[in-house]
Amino acid sequence: MVERDSLSGKKVVVFGFGRQGKALARWLPTVGADVAVTDSRSAKELGLRRREFPGVRFHLGGHPEDVLIGARCICVSGGVPLDMPVLQLAQERGIPFTNDAQLFLERCPAPVIGITGSAGKTTTAALVASIVERAGYKLWLGGNIGNPLIEELPNISANNIVVMELSSFQLELMTASPQVSAVLNLTPNHLDRHGSFEHYASAKANILRYQRTSDVAVLGWDDAGSRALEQIVESELLAFSRYEMVPHGAFMLGSRLLVAGSASYDASPHVVCEREDIPLRGEHNVLNALAACAITGSMGLAIDRPGVMPEVMREAIRSFTPVEHRLETVRARNGVTWVNDSIATAPERTLAALASYDEPLVLLIGGADKDLPWETALQFALQKARHIIAFGEDGDKQVATKVMKLLSKMRVGDEQVSRARTLAEAVKRATEVAKSGDVVLLSPGGTSYDAYTDFAERGEHFRQLVSQL
Repeated sequence: MVERDSLSGKKVVVFGFGRQGKALARWLPTVGADVAVTDSRSAKELGLRRREFPGVRFHLGGHPEDVLIGARCICVSGGVPLDMPVLQLAQERGIPFTNDAQLFLERCPAPVIGITGSAGKTTTAALVASIVERAGYKLWLGGNIGNPLIEELPNISANNIVVMELSSFQLELMTASPQVSAVLNLTPNHLDRHGSFEHYASAKANILRYQRTSDVAVLGWDDAGSRALEQIVESELLAFSRYEMVPHGAFMLGSRLLVAGSASYDASPHVVCEREDIPLRGEHNVLNALAACAITGSMGLAIDRPGVMPEVMREAIRSFTPVEHRLETVRARNGVTWVNDSIATAPERTLAALASYDEPLVLLIGGADKDLPWETALQFALQKARHIIAFGEDGDKQVATKVMKLLSKMRVGDEQVSRARTLAEAVKRATEVAKSGDVVLLSPGGTSYDAYTDFAERGEHFRQLVSQL
C-alpha cells in the first residue's frame, strides 16, 4: 500500500513561477495537494500554458492576500524576497514556509550530497557527480544546478546517489540537511537580499544545522568563513585544504592531491593526482577538486575494492571539462583570447578569475550591484589588467557606476579605464584596446538582472557577440 503524502488534501501556495515554481506546480498535484500559484508577472509575461498544469489555480500580476485563505503550507521560490508584505502576513498567521529542496530532502530515499558556498559550488557539484558516476552509481544531479529534483522522486531508488547544489536562498528556509553536507567557502554575497554577512552565513549554515551524528560535514579549511562553522558541526567532520594535511578529507602535499577518506572508512592518505592533472585554470579550481575528493572519499564508495577510489577520482578529474560560463574560452582571434566568466556575480569571483591568468588582461566588469565591497577587487584588477571596461547603465544599483566612482577616487586615468553602456559596447571597445597576447575576460562581478534573465543569458550574449567579430 502506498503511503499517503503529508501534503495530500492540503492547500499549498507556490510563490514564484520560475523553474522551481513550475516543478512544484507539476509535482504537488501528484501527491494530492490543492495547489495555488501566485506570481507578480502576467500570464503573457510567463508564457503560461494552463493546460500543462491541470487543477492548479493561478493568481497572476500580483500577490493578493486572499491567496492565503486556507493555506496549510507556502512554497517560496528562490528569487522571491521574504520581506514581501503578503509573506510577512503569512508568517504572522503561522503558515509554515518551505521550498522544493526541503520537500525533496524530506522524501528522498537515496543518500543526498548537498553542496553550498559563495563560489565554486556548481563546478564542485559537477565534479562530484562525475566521480560518483564513474564509481558505478546511478546519479541524480540537480537543485540550484540544472533542474529541481522534486519531480524525479518516483524514479529515485535507495541505492542511487543524489548530488544537490544549494543556494543561500534555498537554505534560508530549510530545516533539513543532507547526509553529506559541504560548505566550500563563505565570503560576502547577496547582501542586498540577506541584509548582512551574518544573516547570509546563517542561511548557509542550515546545510549543517540539522544533520545527524551519523552524517558527514565537509568544510573548506583554508577559508575562515567555512572553517568557523566547525562549532555547529555535530556530524563526522572532514576538511579540504591547499596548505594543511587534514586528518580526514583531502589536501595538497607538494604538487600532489591526496585523499584521506574518513574515520568510518579508509582514513589513510592516498595519492589522487598531480596538480598538472587538473585541467581547470586557477587555484580556486584546485580547491574545487580537493572538495570533490573529500566529499566522495567520505562516502566509502569503494569500500569493497580498496584503492580504486583514488583511481576513479583521478580519471574524473583528468577528463573534466569546464562548466559553461566559468572561465570558458570562447574564441581566439588575432592573437587575442576571449573568455566567458559570466558566473562571476560577486567581486570575490572576479578576484579568482583575475588570479587565474598570467597573460595581459582586458577586464569587462558590470551588472547589478549586490551591496558588496569592490575596493580589494579593483586594486587587484589594476595590477593584473592592462585595461578595465565598466559596462552597464548609470544608477546607484549598478556595478559600473560604483566602480567608476571608486576608480576616480583612486585617480586612475582614462588610458586604463573605459565606460560602456551595454555589453555589446564593451565588446566593441575591447576589440579596440586588446593586443595580440591579451586575454579579454568577461568577469562582471555583478548580477545579470540589470539587463538579462540570468548569468547564463549574459554569457550566451557574450559568446554571440564574440563569435560575430
